[in-house]
Amino acid sequence: MAPRPLIAGNWKMNGQLRDLAELQAIADAGRNGLNEGRDILICPPATMLSASFGILGDVAAVGGQDCHPADSGAHTGDIAATMLKDVGARYVIVGHSERRADHGESDELVRAKAEAAMRAGLIAVICIGETEAERDADATTDVLDRQLAGSLPDDVDGDQVVVAYEPVWAIGTGKTPTADDVRDIHAFIRRRLVDRFGDAADGVRILYGGSVKPANAAEFLAIDNVDGALVGGASLKASDFVAICQASPTA
Repeated sequence: MAPRPLIAGNWKMNGQLRDLAELQAIADAGRNGLNEGRDILICPPATMLSASFGILGDVAAVGGQDCHPADSGAHTGDIAATMLKDVGARYVIVGHSERRADHGESDELVRAKAEAAMRAGLIAVICIGETEAERDADATTDVLDRQLAGSLPDDVDGDQVVVAYEPVWAIGTGKTPTADDVRDIHAFIRRRLVDRFGDAADGVRILYGGSVKPANAAEFLAIDNVDGALVGGASLKASDFVAICQASPTA
């Protein structure tokens, strides 16, 4: 049985309190059945977490965009997974390509953050993906193999971890891989998960991300082993995000 689909919106470094109206529109759509048969997640900036939880309630989950590997301590400007949990978060994104590129995050650090999330009772959305140079060098599966081996904790299941495949060259560029490419890559990821975790891997959701829009969402979400989407820019506008949610299959 396929895992319950998950449509996740990553607002990145966007959004102020005036943009809570977009979350209200998503919440209203959820109360009209948008979340029936699928899970919905919004990861706003940290400054909006508490307000977002108050609006979305039980219609959609709220998540953080990153966490520190430590549970607390002298780490100015960082946020612990325990703090995210404390304000109502249920998920946290770790290892996004922008964190890996902008902050030099290694697979080992991503793994430590995922472990911190699991300790706090959060679901870790662990991101993997190749750059355009790696794709052009036919190194996609080698890169994903290394990231999966290094970034995922040893004992995981679908209640603790989501894997998000985001080809770096497709994020915010309007470029996307073909449906056949996505099918092959997600099948590869599933095989690697099964090789490592056995039957527990069947419940791990694999999301596709990278320029997901209302116009292409249905095609991607219908592909085998695509259990949802990690949506960037299109999640900032409620009408676009709702349309992507509506394009996804239901459990």
